[in-house]
Amino acid sequence: MNVKYIFKAALFGLKINKSRSFLTILGIVIGISSIILIMSIGQSGESLILSQVETMGSNFVQVNPGKQIKGPQDMIDTLFADSIKDRELKALQNKNNVPDLMDITPSLIVPGNISYQGDTYKPTIIGWTADWVGKLFDVYPEEGEFFTDDDIKSLSSVAIIGSEVKDEMFASGRVIGEKIKIKDKLFKIIGVLPPSGQISMFSLDKMVIIPYTTAQKYLLGIDYYQELHLRAKDEEAVPKMIEDIKITLRDLHGIDSPEDDDFSITAQSDMIDRIKLITNVLTILLTSVAAISLVVGGVGIMNIMLVSVTERTREIGLRKAIGATSKNILVQFLIESIILTVLGGAVGIVLGISFSYLASLVLVRIVGASWDFIISLPAIFLGLGVAGFVGLIFGLYPAKQAAQKSPMEALRYE
Repeated sequence: MNVKYIFKAALFGLKINKSRSFLTILGIVIGISSIILIMSIGQSGESLILSQVETMGSNFVQVNPGKQIKGPQDMIDTLFADSIKDRELKALQNKNNVPDLMDITPSLIVPGNISYQGDTYKPTIIGWTADWVGKLFDVYPEEGEFFTDDDIKSLSSVAIIGSEVKDEMFASGRVIGEKIKIKDKLFKIIGVLPPSGQISMFSLDKMVIIPYTTAQKYLLGIDYYQELHLRAKDEEAVPKMIEDIKITLRDLHGIDSPEDDDFSITAQSDMIDRIKLITNVLTILLTSVAAISLVVGGVGIMNIMLVSVTERTREIGLRKAIGATSKNILVQFLIESIILTVLGGAVGIVLGISFSYLASLVLVRIVGASWDFIISLPAIFLGLGVAGFVGLIFGLYPAKQAAQKSPMEALRYE
């Protein structure tokens, strides 16, 4: 009995039980489509996050107080760390210490709402150097202007607001010169940013920017900075600038061993590596959960194939009586099992791609940013390969049961 005939016999056996065959592959369809969907969303999400981070420039570096986070205790210690103050800022601004530094600004997040004539809104309130927005993102006020270094030195109560803050708080349209209240302190609006959407990790449309000195003293009441944002003169200068930062801060703090550092430095490349690691781990974990349905589907296929073997006992006996060998029977039932799973895998891939495309359309609206529709070819090949492997493994036992049946006993089976 040749392979072509065995293949036709396997297809015929599946056709006469179409409903059973469909229910049998359902678990495989769900598993493969889930894997395709999860991997697509994971890769698209990683692409979005990386594209947003990369807008900050490859020469961007961030300095935070506290140790590099390696565990829960480091995270707790960092929350209360105050090792980056005005002394550190001035030392880093000194060209003799960090010659490759191009720009530097402290950053402070102020929790809370803003209010105007009884209306309230919850934006992102950040203490910054205002023109940093222009330098970093190439975004400049469409109304008014940035506050100046003199405003920072004099702790002025001035603010730049995003377009969404303007739309929410000022229905009349008049903004420049109006005053908003932040933690019972009035701030005069001197600039409005144009609609920009989500840029990097910042939503400029929902942002209120005030001088970092004002945020530090009047709103937070602290003498340290939560972050320092720095830019090197070019990407090649970043490694040397980081070393200069470490040397400068260690000298200031009397630190001899890197293990005792009370600050952490994150370069753009470090951020990208961390993001890739996190998204890859999450994708693997979610894919592993989805893969459980493949095992469940495989068990379902094995059970159905065992039932099929029992129902087709007389057919097996008749085939053996006219010359089919145990190997022929084994191969036939194995082929049936593999056809089922590969067919389920193909349907699952089509559904997974369709669901991924629909998800990308929905996520564009939810995220409010460009969400790329990405389908991984390795994921498709993996889906088909896994489906065939599941069919082979879970179809092997029923196929052996069929092949081992005695022709005489099979013919007498009722």
